[in-house]
Amino acid sequence: MSLIDARNVIVRLGDAEVLTDIDFRIDRGEIVTIVGPNGSGKSTLLRVLIGAEAPHSGTVERERGLRIGYVPQRLAVDRTLPLTVGRFLRLSGGTAERRADMLARVGASGLGDRQLGALSGGQFQRVMLAQALLVGPDILVLDEPTQGLDQPGEAALYRLIEDVHAEIGCAVLMVSHDLHVVMSASDRVICLNGHICCEGTPTVVSEAPEYRALFGLGTEGALALYRHEHSHHHHHDHPHDAAHDHAHDHHGSDADRTGAA
Repeated sequence: MSLIDARNVIVRLGDAEVLTDIDFRIDRGEIVTIVGPNGSGKSTLLRVLIGAEAPHSGTVERERGLRIGYVPQRLAVDRTLPLTVGRFLRLSGGTAERRADMLARVGASGLGDRQLGALSGGQFQRVMLAQALLVGPDILVLDEPTQGLDQPGEAALYRLIEDVHAEIGCAVLMVSHDLHVVMSASDRVICLNGHICCEGTPTVVSEAPEYRALFGLGTEGALALYRHEHSHHHHHDHPHDAAHDHAHDHHGSDADRTGAA
């Protein structure tokens, strides 16, 4: 069984149908990125998949005992609230040593005594990722994790997510705020606009007429792939490895993503 399997999902907000006939599944260890314009239902789909919101009709099945690490798109923090990073992480449990290890793992060592409301955007996202990892997730669900970050911050967070995936083997389900940039490590990209317009490997989606028509793109390179430059090797047990290799070979680094953004 898949970690999450949604079938014929429909979500309505009042009289408006926000999501129509959604069929979606994600398997253990898989990386799936969802792209789509504002108002296309991306965040709603994530909330339905993790059980935070009920669909109007259809079914969502989750693996029994599934551990979900969730980083929401926004977490409003009152900057006057005296809440340190350490106290915030204690809400998720775990030992002090484990919490410190998680902060170190995401490159946020030494932030434990800092006020949550005083963090920079990049620091805040890393703390949120540490909090999500504390549950020992089977799947990491990230709603626009790089929103508000500058280009170096985006690249660093993508690298971190890819490294975490390789290290602990969790699945990753991520909404990208940039329509034209996804991690090349993605097994699948799903193009959403109230319904699933197209899906497939990043290379396949970048060439899909539905993707180009939806975003008004011309015939030139539509989807840039953030490539993690590294000297170590990641191991994937997916049938999409050839597509990974193709993406890494044929799509460029941060310079390319700058041109596409």
